[in-house]
Amino acid sequence: MYAAASALFSHFKPRGKRLAIITNGGGPGVMAADHAEDIGIPLAQLDAATLTRLTELLPATWSKSNPIDILGDADPARYGAALQACIDDDNIDGVLVILTPQAMTDPTQAARTVIEIARQSDKPMVTCWMGEEQVSEARKLFRGAAIPTFRTPEPAVDLFSHISNYYRNRQLLMQTPPSISEQAPPRLESARLVIETALMEGRKVLGEMESKAVLASFRIPIAQTVVARSASEAMILAEELGLPVVMKIDSPQISHKSDSGGVRLNLNSLAAVRDSWLEIMEDVKKNRPDAHINGIAIEPMIQKPNGRELMVGMVRDKIFGPTIVFGPGGISVEAYNSDRAVALPPLNSVLVADMLASTRTTARLGEFRNMPPVNMAAIEAVLLSVSAMVCELPWISELDINPLIVDENGAVAVDARIAIENTPITAGRYDHMAIHPYPSHLKTGFQAKDGSLVTIRPIRPEDVRMEQQFVKALSPESRYMRFMNTIREVSPAQMARLTQIDYDREMAFVATIEEEGAEKEVGVVRYATSPDGESCEFAIVVADDWQGKGLARRLMGTLIDTARSSGLRYMHGDFLAENTRMLAFVASLGFVLAAHPEDHGLKRGVLVLN
Repeated sequence: MYAAASALFSHFKPRGKRLAIITNGGGPGVMAADHAEDIGIPLAQLDAATLTRLTELLPATWSKSNPIDILGDADPARYGAALQACIDDDNIDGVLVILTPQAMTDPTQAARTVIEIARQSDKPMVTCWMGEEQVSEARKLFRGAAIPTFRTPEPAVDLFSHISNYYRNRQLLMQTPPSISEQAPPRLESARLVIETALMEGRKVLGEMESKAVLASFRIPIAQTVVARSASEAMILAEELGLPVVMKIDSPQISHKSDSGGVRLNLNSLAAVRDSWLEIMEDVKKNRPDAHINGIAIEPMIQKPNGRELMVGMVRDKIFGPTIVFGPGGISVEAYNSDRAVALPPLNSVLVADMLASTRTTARLGEFRNMPPVNMAAIEAVLLSVSAMVCELPWISELDINPLIVDENGAVAVDARIAIENTPITAGRYDHMAIHPYPSHLKTGFQAKDGSLVTIRPIRPEDVRMEQQFVKALSPESRYMRFMNTIREVSPAQMARLTQIDYDREMAFVATIEEEGAEKEVGVVRYATSPDGESCEFAIVVADDWQGKGLARRLMGTLIDTARSSGLRYMHGDFLAENTRMLAFVASLGFVLAAHPEDHGLKRGVLVLN
């Protein structure tokens, strides 16, 4: 708790998880390194230039690695040299400095040296001055300089962990994935037709062939499957597919097919196919007499000597909606139930990487004995496709791909089960999700009067630098008319608020052109929904050299259409009374102007949307 509180009050700028440890005692350095490994904090790999620099500055017997053991006779100058080298190394995100009182140690002066260097850097720095009387003055100096200090190494590492996790969480919050990744677009209509047909027939679980058809429509590789309803049909289909084959019971009531006796593997002859059909039907009727049997699914025997079995699924939480799950698959799925990664869609590459890093299963996908590492890009592609599927198909209530077999060549979904349910007729496109995807479907473009190609798209968090440059480039008059004061630039906190938006409750569109191979912002328009849930307030600003070219009307048309389709009833805005051009413009769009109820220097315009 103290480590967490100290992290909250530290003035450092979080950067990442790579920690460097400087110590004058090998034991405490190892204690810190061991605890870092236990809680998932990687020790930084020192840059070659840093190693050379430290070798020149430190005694010949220094550790030559991280933890950086500067030996028991280290004086303040040696502490300063090692710390400055770590501050200058871009491979290092933070530093833990440890001191153990020894015969030649000057704890107080070493603390002053550390404090002086810390003042010149915002890189996270934590100290651990071990002992009591000899280091008490040093601890007072650290507290006065707002540098966290501890008596033992472990809580110092904990504090850095809090800082680095804050950085990680902030980076994840910056992610605004689209509903569909930039892979080959899915065949949405095909998937919807399969689901709608099943619902019309009163079914809530898709058959294996139907489930795999939905996966295939989202570009997930599948094992081809056909369903036989008699032993003779099974032999014919097996011959067409090519031996060897796998046979599995096809029943909406049976999720774990092996447990019911409903699976036969590696069947190499038609006689084995015939006998297996009869055996499966007999076993399943005995073990699951309540189950409705559609038939027996037949598919080629997937033979991947280096394959690993994984599970990718989706369950719907009452609060958070669709939740994507990843973990070990096959018959071990329940044995390793605790080793699962969970994430809320939509996903992108950054979020998928974070998801995979949070499970021990990922460590087993690397090179193992004689097996090469699996194709991680194939796993990422499947997770992105599943994310797109649950975003765009709100009828899916449960999804289970198990096993997903992955090797060095790719991934294939061997078995799949999808449960579905009806959705409210009035539901919006993404009402079933906790996190609204980036609305890439709202992106449009047009050709301006001067021939320039202009893109109008929803704003992204990564547009913050472009937005800053746009505001700086506005004339003083344009900034005054937009922000109603004479600001030169928007603060970082305000800029984050303008670019990191909740697309479900507000919207902002930027107009951009390409200039010298990069996007340049030439206009922005936005609305925010009022607490009443029925109205929204808008604002617009266009670059000075783009005013009078019809861009403002295009932006407002896009914004009004979006607000109207979101079910909002009114749009309003406040304008300076002397801003006659703006007043005339909004009046031409249908806004009704009136005196502002609280400020005589303003006018309020209201537009009826619905």
